Amino acid sequence: MELILEEFQPIAAIATTIEGAKRLQFICQTGKATLWVPESLKIENSKIYKGSLKNHIAEIWQHYKSFIFSLAAGAVVRIIAPLLQNKSKDPAVVIIDETGKFAISICSGHQGGAEKLTRIIARKMGATPVLTGASAALNLPGIDILGIPFGWQRGRGDWKGVSAAVARGELVQVIQEDGSTLWQYHLPEKHPFYFQGIETSPPAAARIWISCKERFIKEYRIPEIQWHPRVLWVGVGCERGTSKKLIETAIEKVCRENQLAEKAIAGIATIDIKANEAGLVELCSERAWPLRTFSPDILRALKVPNPSTIVEAEVGTPSVAEAAAIAAATSHSQCPNPPIPTSNPLIVPKQIYRSEKQTGAATVAIARSEIEYTARSGKLLLVGTGPGDLEQMTPAAQSAIAAADAVIGYTLYIDLIAPLLRPGQIVESLPIKQERQRAQRAIALANWGLSVAVVSSGDAGIYGMAGLILEELKAQGWDGKTPAVQVFPGITAMQAAASRVGAPLMHDFCAISLSDLLTPWEVIEKRLTAAAMADFVTALYNPRSRNRTEQLVLAREIFLKYRHPDTPVAIVRSAYRKNEQIFLTTLEKFLEIPIDMFTTVLIGNHSTRTYAEWMITPRGYMGFDSANK
Repeated sequence: MELILEEFQPIAAIATTIEGAKRLQFICQTGKATLWVPESLKIENSKIYKGSLKNHIAEIWQHYKSFIFSLAAGAVVRIIAPLLQNKSKDPAVVIIDETGKFAISICSGHQGGAEKLTRIIARKMGATPVLTGASAALNLPGIDILGIPFGWQRGRGDWKGVSAAVARGELVQVIQEDGSTLWQYHLPEKHPFYFQGIETSPPAAARIWISCKERFIKEYRIPEIQWHPRVLWVGVGCERGTSKKLIETAIEKVCRENQLAEKAIAGIATIDIKANEAGLVELCSERAWPLRTFSPDILRALKVPNPSTIVEAEVGTPSVAEAAAIAAATSHSQCPNPPIPTSNPLIVPKQIYRSEKQTGAATVAIARSEIEYTARSGKLLLVGTGPGDLEQMTPAAQSAIAAADAVIGYTLYIDLIAPLLRPGQIVESLPIKQERQRAQRAIALANWGLSVAVVSSGDAGIYGMAGLILEELKAQGWDGKTPAVQVFPGITAMQAAASRVGAPLMHDFCAISLSDLLTPWEVIEKRLTAAAMADFVTALYNPRSRNRTEQLVLAREIFLKYRHPDTPVAIVRSAYRKNEQIFLTTLEKFLEIPIDMFTTVLIGNHSTRTYAEWMITPRGYMGFDSANK
């Protein structure tokens, strides 16, 4: 299954005609969707529904996260209307017209992910995505999905009212006390958000709180909502056999008394001897909280406000709850650029809770991390963008860009794919020669839980970022699974250049980079000699830069030892881009043409010929000697 469709699983694809089923089959093949068709259709790898489609959809509605219909929009609306509850529960619904020209987001565009799924499907099909949400028109992320990439939890508030204020372009005050601010740096130039405090804010039409605090808003002077980043680590110490109910009640009580949102809880932390404590394990499983455990040695080394000699005698450390909470809140092995704590992260010192109705006792303390726990499994999408023209970029690569939370690449390549970017994406461009920094940043974000597209021109695995990313992962002890990796190939510079001049690569060929930044020139020279001697058609990458001019001269001299001076050579600069330049010349004369790092040089073999401004290397179909006639 493709990584980019993972978050929409399980997917149901519905068609009632042969043409509609054919449109949906590609999604079923790559995205593991279940294709449902009526008894009258005979379609391979599909499931048959009997009776009316309306009754069938009602039966399976609760079993799928996403629905993709190839059906008239009116029919889909009538079928799903009785099943709709609210946008926080409804599945994503997308319609593809039978001609394959449009992909339309119909239901649950934000929280269900229908708008994102529509963009992905449209890119795969070469169709036009139809998005009717107000935030899409304003090039803004949806307010109700703003924190999803970072694992934030939606809190209380007037979500409809705040969304309406954004849609009207009215001033919306944002007070962010916790969580990543990355989203703030990737908004369009004209946006409605104001990021200063209440005291300095001009009159606002709505307000967004991003905090671990629970604000009990009783009267709405203006519409307000709350996002809760998961920054609270709850340290727990308990007697053996303490019930899940007692631990849960203790945490609820401590949060309520300190105005902390339970939705802001990242997880539970304790001493390692409690790793199998039944009540803790059951609670963490039920709430989907990670349970982090620490050895007595680690806990003992941390300074806490309320150490206990009794606890130390019992378990080997003077603190469990407070120390474990601090340890969890300051451990950032999976976080990008973890901040150095500026203050003591412990915000609630230990409190002991007992109940006459429940067995055992629990000690609870809470620490606040400076970076949130996303609870997501990250992905690295290594994307080859091709030569630069979007028409030359594969649909799969385009859909990977549409699906990513973050897009990272060399500045020029980011500019070339700008039309594919969507509102809310984190887009980071770094200058040339910062390839390793790009790789490390991408891996850090993926380890944190984001889906990250790393773009390379041409093919990501040919002089691109794929090799460096995998090397960096290996150096970091990657297990091969987390973060998940998928490579999306692209048309290489060599292929693009060849297509602009004819068919020079019809026989055996090779590619050699003349850049000696990472490879010693002595090694490059040996490869050039071998290629020239073996009569390979040869593509020269990185032929010349401002500070590196002699290598191309030397390469020509090597080839002249083994090839005729009239051997055809193609010089292609910026293939398929606006400033494309193409020259057909010879091995003897090609240095007379301006050549730089955006140029690919194709040197023919002994049988390569030019004809009517085209370059051809015969494969031999018309006879072995035809090339010389």
